[in-house]
Order: sequence, then structure tokens, then C-alpha cells
Amino acid sequence: MSLITNAMRKDLHAYIIGTLSNIGSYVNETYANPDHIHVLCTLPRTITIAELISKIKTPSSKWIKKQGITNFSWQGGYGAFSVSSSKVRVVERYIQNQQQHHKKISFKDELRDFFNEYNIDFDERYVWD
Repeated sequence: MSLITNAMRKDLHAYIIGTLSNIGSYVNETYANPDHIHVLCTLPRTITIAELISKIKTPSSKWIKKQGITNFSWQGGYGAFSVSSSKVRVVERYIQNQQQHHKKISFKDELRDFFNEYNIDFDERYVWD
């Protein structure tokens, strides 16, 4: 379902960047697609990945609801991937190009391809909410 609109995207990015900055995470890049979000950021040494995700999802979900999308919620799961310093610029460009990128391939198909390319076992019943 496409709930994140073009009109709210820039403000949502700023909100998430501010939220992460407040916990000591540097955000390299972010892009909110209509149905998912990409954030390339540092992981503060004092929190887990699950805590970082929670610190993105909980306040941004409340913020989106205040924008008038009262039925909004993030899915229960998430994907988190580490990026070597030599590939940061590649991932930044990938995130910056999301709008064009998803005209060619859906998020679900792209994630399936990623899992298959890197031999990550997954079960469709548990990947999508």
C-alpha cells in the first residue's frame, strides 16, 4: 500500500534525520518510497540494530499519523545490512535513485533478488506483513 506521499517525503526525511541525530547516528542518505524506506546511517555503539529501528519507526509513525494518515503503521519486520566504507557512495547513489529504480523493479522483487544473490534463506510467509 502506498501511504508515503511526495508531499510529505522531504519533511519525513528531515524528521528521521533529526530523530537519528538526537541519538548520535549520522545519516548519510535516506529516501521514503511510497511503501518502504531506505536509511543509510551509522549505528551508535550504545544501541542495538533493533533499538535503532524502533527509534526510527515509533516516532516517525506518530509523525505520519499527525500528517493525516491515521491508518499508518510500519510493518513489523525490517531489513538491516552493513555496508563497507568502500561501498558507502554506491549505496548513497542507490538510495538517491529510488524513484527511478522502482519504476523498473518492485520492492518485493528486488528484495527477493537480493536474498537469492547473497544466498539468504527466507520464507515468503514471514517477509511481508
